[in-house]
Amino acid sequence: MLALIKVSAHLGYPVLFGLVAAESTGVPVPGETALIAAGVLAQSGRLNIELVITIAALAAIVGDNMGYLIGRSGGRRLLERPGFAQHHRRQILEKGERFFDRHGSKAVFLGRWVAGLRITAAWLAGANRMPWPTFLFWNALGGVAWAVSVGAAAYLLGPVVGEILRTLGAGAAILVTLLVVALAGWRWRNRRAAREDPPATAEKPDVRG
Repeated sequence: MLALIKVSAHLGYPVLFGLVAAESTGVPVPGETALIAAGVLAQSGRLNIELVITIAALAAIVGDNMGYLIGRSGGRRLLERPGFAQHHRRQILEKGERFFDRHGSKAVFLGRWVAGLRITAAWLAGANRMPWPTFLFWNALGGVAWAVSVGAAAYLLGPVVGEILRTLGAGAAILVTLLVVALAGWRWRNRRAAREDPPATAEKPDVRG
């Protein structure tokens, strides 16, 4: 995945947007992996972390709303239809549906950090006729929080953040965000202390007789 974004700094942003938007729409592509890779590349100076987070959040919101429209206009039938990866698609649908039925709006928000739900949550919201203003609110909140927590964690922690997210799932959202805030606060405090401490001055020799 690093190679996909590493082709060019200018090409990296469109690739990031495309993968995140496609995954959010319902296409099984590594959108979150692309965000992690972009955060790591930003750490090395090849990309700008503020742009990475902004583009990822925008792509997530746009993609999810496209997925919502697809789900509302018959996307459920596409997931259930016989054919390629039928068993896998139905498993994802059943898992996502159980979670969505129990948690409603929270599924739209927390689904950003769960691999299966990241692909199907918007479809399920549309298929279940969730009111669009409600969906848009939780979707936008989740998209921004996901982009900030995952992007900033990748920027500060490097590739290890991918293993954390895969292991802990939705719970990683809280842990990663707290860790990012703690690390950012620690760096800010150190930089502030360095600016406030005046450089040591050499003592003048005593010239008194």
